[in-house]
Amino acid sequence: MEELEAAVKSCRKCPLAEGRTHVVFGEGNPHALLMLIGEGPGAEEDRQGRPFVGPAGQLLDRILAACNIKREEVYIANIVKCRPPGNRVPTREEAETCLPYLIRQIELIKPGIIVLLGATALQYLVGGNARITKVRGQWIDSLFGAKAMATYHPAALLRDPSKKRPAWEDFQKIRDAYFALKAQVR
Repeated sequence: MEELEAAVKSCRKCPLAEGRTHVVFGEGNPHALLMLIGEGPGAEEDRQGRPFVGPAGQLLDRILAACNIKREEVYIANIVKCRPPGNRVPTREEAETCLPYLIRQIELIKPGIIVLLGATALQYLVGGNARITKVRGQWIDSLFGAKAMATYHPAALLRDPSKKRPAWEDFQKIRDAYFALKAQVR
């Protein structure tokens, strides 16, 4: 994982490298059973070099806490490792350039459950035609050998509070599956 992180931090393969303050590699338990994947770093993430530390990350922390899951026991990463200007959605070129890094992270961590936070994570890891409104809350049987579920990105919950209830229902399923998996592994 350290070699991969070093490679990512020196990456200059796409234009996002030009505007970054920090590469946001990912963080958490390198042996996590639960991995959360978002879109890309925002302003605060770029400033600190850590994923999900801005307002959306603070909401994610509260959701995890409500599920009795500690942030330290999961692994959090993004589709792209550098902040897109103005927090725009990453372009196809940017996402596809970064995707091999994320796939290698997944291979090294070997999570049992992957949570895809938002449409960008869903589309790049499941398929370009996948729609968050259609598949959120449903289990995807095998994504890199893990059980996966897509749900709304915490930033979407901040923009549209009507999505909070469905997202909480999704996280209750994720929580139950996570604790069942944790009990199996013991």
